[in-house]
Amino acid sequence: MRILTAIPVYNEEAHLEPVLAEVLRYTDDVLAVDDGSTDRTPELLRAFPQVRVIRHEKNRGYGAGLDSMFRYTVEQGFDGLVTIDCDGQHEPKRIPEIAAGLEEADIVSGSRYLEVFDPSQIPPIERRRINVEVTRWLNECLGLNLTDAFCGFKAYRASSLEKFVITDFGYAMPLQVWVQAVQHELKIVEVPVPLIYLDENRAFGGALDDATYRLNHYRNVFREALDRAGLTVAGGCR
Repeated sequence: MRILTAIPVYNEEAHLEPVLAEVLRYTDDVLAVDDGSTDRTPELLRAFPQVRVIRHEKNRGYGAGLDSMFRYTVEQGFDGLVTIDCDGQHEPKRIPEIAAGLEEADIVSGSRYLEVFDPSQIPPIERRRINVEVTRWLNECLGLNLTDAFCGFKAYRASSLEKFVITDFGYAMPLQVWVQAVQHELKIVEVPVPLIYLDENRAFGGALDDATYRLNHYRNVFREALDRAGLTVAGGCR
């Protein structure tokens, strides 16, 4: 299979160079989607001429970056896509393993909670609480058996990407993907990846930094996605 590895980047000057260098050890076809960075990210990307780059002139959101990756993968005739974050929380050496799962599945999703690699790594309490709650919705409402709703380390068959219609360009975008994956009866598998949280503060931006607001926003996006897909689910899921 011809696999593209893609990285969403936004003001990642602190992490970009080592992450890209490591990614290039494990794959030749690499795309960076620069979502309107205002720091040195564009300059640093130019130092990697072998990396394909899509630039959004203005910051559009995490989901917009993923949507650009999905479209590019299909348009350029790749067989599959691996997505990996640029903040140092994913290990590029696992790219071949994630990609290999596409031989049997439509979506291969990393899970930070299937296996404990380092007991000293503990996720921020509010992020873990929200992940657990959203994962519960997906399992109870969609009949899935997931352990991690929001891991950005994933692989997709290109034939699956053609089916997705992304309208939420923020951090709730994965909920649309999960709903549409079930709608189109895609095969999903999880694989364990290490839980890595760096000693730095990462913000969602604006009102989403408030955990209660963020969870309510996710709930609204999920319900809208269910309605659009016309899925028959338990009444409490809406």
